Amino acid sequence: MNSFYTLGIHLYGLGIRIFSFFNPKANNWIEGRKNWVNQLKDLPNSNSIIWFHCASLGEFDQGLPLMWELKNKFPSCFILVSFFSPSGMNHFQKRNHCVDKAIYLPLDTPRNAKQFIRLTQPKLAVFVKYEFWANFIFELKIQKIQLISIATNLRPNQIFFKYYGSFFRKVLHTFDFFYVQNQQTATLLESIGINNVKNVGDTRFDNVVANKIRFEKSVKSHADLVFQTFLANEKAIIFGSSWEPEEKILQDSLKLLVKEKIVIAPHNVSESNCQRLQQFLGPNSIRFSKFEHYSNQSILILDTIGHLSSAYHYGKVAFVGGGFSGQLHNILEPAVFGLPVFFGPKHSKFPEASIFIEEGFAFHLESSIEFIAKLTLVSKNHAEISQKAVDFIETQKGAASKITNALVDFKFL
Repeated sequence: MNSFYTLGIHLYGLGIRIFSFFNPKANNWIEGRKNWVNQLKDLPNSNSIIWFHCASLGEFDQGLPLMWELKNKFPSCFILVSFFSPSGMNHFQKRNHCVDKAIYLPLDTPRNAKQFIRLTQPKLAVFVKYEFWANFIFELKIQKIQLISIATNLRPNQIFFKYYGSFFRKVLHTFDFFYVQNQQTATLLESIGINNVKNVGDTRFDNVVANKIRFEKSVKSHADLVFQTFLANEKAIIFGSSWEPEEKILQDSLKLLVKEKIVIAPHNVSESNCQRLQQFLGPNSIRFSKFEHYSNQSILILDTIGHLSSAYHYGKVAFVGGGFSGQLHNILEPAVFGLPVFFGPKHSKFPEASIFIEEGFAFHLESSIEFIAKLTLVSKNHAEISQKAVDFIETQKGAASKITNALVDFKFL
């Protein structure tokens, strides 16, 4: 089975190479992996490297609290991060991070895996969430390097739990330990004979709490001045990481939101999409990058990257995108600031969404009618709902320190 898997990896790499002639993101994927061996020649020789692998920026955010915990506890450790996706590699620098070196993960072939691990010789390998590259994982075992998975989040319909998934179950059995997000994942792993599992919660809670504290202590930036001028002491309805379904709901609701200030941050901030969105929303909208021409518009379009998380500080409710496609974006970022959260109905892959709903500060919806109804409900009970969000987020922090303490206790470090 391993040979079939490796053949599939080679075909996948060939497909991306062909696609790179037509797609900039695929070309970035190929170009970023060129000469990867030379990129690893300046690593320290000491046994101090801790290797984190993250698929993209979201997984990096989940690994970041543990990176900081380890860096604070072991200042001499060297944090090496690999990314699968260009969106992680291209944007991780915008975070407050402690990464010593970042690199694209080479294609998961036996040769690449052997060479990568021989060159890096990590003291510990940390794979974040659901990254399970078989050849790298098996090579770590061969070279007797400790391997853990953090923020693991698995679902019953995945191949690991199918009758034909024995090869992929073998991949999971190769890990030394799993620090999982939720009890469902722990139970699923135990159902296939994996007992080295600890439910520590989601490290993203640590991340958003730290970001909130950092924001509240920081000197206000140009972006904050824009928000303050635009809002004039009001609070905004924030549409975060929006796609077309959320934008259509906003458009259909505008006649009933004439007294509201609205901030919308589209997931796609390309020039063409931002122009489309401004035409879509009409002359009462203004782009963040053009704010010097502000003349009392009530809709602010964030056509930049990196300002959404701070924008939530100025919000009263958040409608987070991706819930109509099953790709829900980060709902912890608004909740940490006490914002009641709305999103579309397809959120089954995101356990925090159901938990937030149960806790009473999140609401799924499917139409502009539901949006206005739930917005009215929230407005009547805003203080109570907001406090629920703040209190719940506070109770969930601490996953990174639990993992660090366990790694020390188990002598992984």
